[in-house]
Amino acid sequence: MSAGGDKDYPIDYSHFNICGYAHGLNGLPEGVEASPDTATFPTVDTEMEFGWKNKVKMKMPVFTGALGSTEVARANWEHFAVGAAISGITLVCGENVCGIDPGLERDATGHVTKAPDMERRVKLYRQYHEGYGDILVQMNVEDTRLGVAEYVIDKLGVETIELKWGQGAKCIGGEIKVDSLDRALELQRRGYIVTPDPSNPAIQESFKAGAIRQFERHSRLGFVDEQAFHDSVEHLRSIGAKRVTLKTGAYPMNELAKALKWASNEHIDLVTIDGAGGGTGMSPWRMMEEWGVPTLYLQSMSYELASELASQGAYVPDLAIAGGFSEETGVFKALALGAPYFKAVCMGRAMMIPGFVGKNIEKWLEEDALPKTVSQFGSTKEEIFVCYETLREKYGSDIDKMPLGAIGIYSYVDRLKVGLQQLMAGARCMSLPAITRGEIMSLTKECEQVTGIPYVMDAYRDEAMRIIRG
Repeated sequence: MSAGGDKDYPIDYSHFNICGYAHGLNGLPEGVEASPDTATFPTVDTEMEFGWKNKVKMKMPVFTGALGSTEVARANWEHFAVGAAISGITLVCGENVCGIDPGLERDATGHVTKAPDMERRVKLYRQYHEGYGDILVQMNVEDTRLGVAEYVIDKLGVETIELKWGQGAKCIGGEIKVDSLDRALELQRRGYIVTPDPSNPAIQESFKAGAIRQFERHSRLGFVDEQAFHDSVEHLRSIGAKRVTLKTGAYPMNELAKALKWASNEHIDLVTIDGAGGGTGMSPWRMMEEWGVPTLYLQSMSYELASELASQGAYVPDLAIAGGFSEETGVFKALALGAPYFKAVCMGRAMMIPGFVGKNIEKWLEEDALPKTVSQFGSTKEEIFVCYETLREKYGSDIDKMPLGAIGIYSYVDRLKVGLQQLMAGARCMSLPAITRGEIMSLTKECEQVTGIPYVMDAYRDEAMRIIRG
């Protein structure tokens, strides 16, 4: 399943409108003169990069949310991985992938020596990787105990490790459903929290009787302090990680400050900050609805803290925001609100859904059972997917080997790109670094109070009065 919180917060990104201008232009390549012929929206540059020393380039300022140990991630991985690779964006492989792998092999110390599913995941992304984006592998408590970082760096050549402090959907760690008693017992033996307790004879009898039909596998709560964080980052770099990133959740401002300050001290390559309202489904529903700082408020706090770091002359890590984004308008507003510190937007469900749609279309084509909602666009994959022939021109016959979910994700990213280019052109920003906080305006006084973005009636007021009185 894929679901997110649906609570309405007092302020969200719809409380901004984007500024457009009738003259001026920023962000053109050096030596190019501004004119109606050079300021066309298809020429807007949406490429970006993040990182400290070993930077990662992406064709768009978006990347996938963490797709980890859930069944929805495992069963659809080829669509997500290939789609992200051909789109030139980063893919995040989430927590617990090795820990739940039925084929997991460990040494005498309990560390991973073989994890076929992780190997499959890395290989699928790299098959079509062309230098844009990267695959990030997350670490939580259980992953660290299993030695996952050592395994993926040494055996699979992974270059980027992401330390995970939390996410916007829940504050109690990852969880999945388990349908088998034997599987539940195996995961419990591997050190996971499994509820109800599968080793309890009464629970086993209830499962056999059908009263209990599923178990839940939970991760443990992480505990971090500054020295432990320092040691973790140093260790990861010592074993060959070229980049270390951090994913933190919808915690209050003091916790956010620790994440940013410590990330600054350790020269972390990217900090992804996930606000309440995010999530991809496997969360206690009430927690998803009622826990954590909503995304807009969290990004506003992050901007304030990053600005304070910058005023001290400290290193400010590249930042990304997550938590309910799905359209190019949200991407533009988030980049503007967080400028110049926020470089990208992380998308969970929004990036997954076109993968699901493409996968379903592939199945329906095989069964000759296209629903009318799809057949109105055509009866073949070439007719249905607007980008299909573009990809055929690039990949030749390999296009026929790609899963259609990947084509769906590529089409979605392409649609985001065109929309973002149009918004940027209207704001006279021809490249991403040209986007500033001046490109948006608050529609309510409360939004102005929270974000610091001027109220619509005050935006550019001083300049306007100078013009009128000049």
